[in-house]
Amino acid sequence: MQNVIQHIQSELRGHYPENEIKSFCNLIIQKLTGFSRIEILVNKNTNFSVEKQQDVEKIIEKLKKQVPIQYILGETDFYGHTFNVNESVLIPRPETEELVDWIQKDNSSNQIKNILDIGTGSGCIAISLKHIFTNAVVDAFDISETALVTAKSNARRNKVNINFIKADILNAPKFNKKWDIIVSNPPYVTEFEKNEILPNVLEHEPHLALFVPDNDPLLFYRNIAKFAQEYLGQNGKLYFEINREFGMDCMNLLTNMGFSDVELRKDISGNDRMIRAILDSEL
Repeated sequence: MQNVIQHIQSELRGHYPENEIKSFCNLIIQKLTGFSRIEILVNKNTNFSVEKQQDVEKIIEKLKKQVPIQYILGETDFYGHTFNVNESVLIPRPETEELVDWIQKDNSSNQIKNILDIGTGSGCIAISLKHIFTNAVVDAFDISETALVTAKSNARRNKVNINFIKADILNAPKFNKKWDIIVSNPPYVTEFEKNEILPNVLEHEPHLALFVPDNDPLLFYRNIAKFAQEYLGQNGKLYFEINREFGMDCMNLLTNMGFSDVELRKDISGNDRMIRAILDSEL
């Protein structure tokens, strides 16, 4: 196995930074052997079968083509759980884990009865929140049928019940219920920012979940906030992940729409990334 690790490192050197290659090696070996990181060290003299060596070569070739490692392996970890991922959904990111963590710390589990995740993708937010707020009914929207297939597989994998609904928030259907929490990580990358996106994201992750028009970067935030005005319960909370360039714009939008206690938070990298707003009870 040590020879396999050295082979991966040699083949990928020049394509990725050394620390990323080291991470790839761990992920690949764990996937192919089922070993933990400690077990990899203990079993470093394990021999790979011909079939597993062939699997390694296939993975290396895809990595050289900038295919994200999460798509190659078909899964990734998020907030302590493992999720299936493919090119129909965005790869869950650490910044979104921070958003889930904020929601957990900001709310009492026994007071939250209904949660809605808009643009659920892989289902990582909805499923993670269901694990936290076990007694809550969790609903999740997405416009993409293929994304919903993946999200449903993740709910089964993580043994939770989520109500998945195919819906376009820009033309939202009517509902006969209220939610205590509405959360969304909507498309927020402008077309202008495409030249800043790494090839492994731009060429493989779904553009439907990434991009908004340059002339209306707050398109989804405005429409979700309108939806929240109607469907959040009294003193219900709205949470967003945002484009770091539009933090103040998002705050002003929500304040002007009558939300209160609008708070902007930075992510671990120091970028404006998350917003929480509360619906005034008189609305």
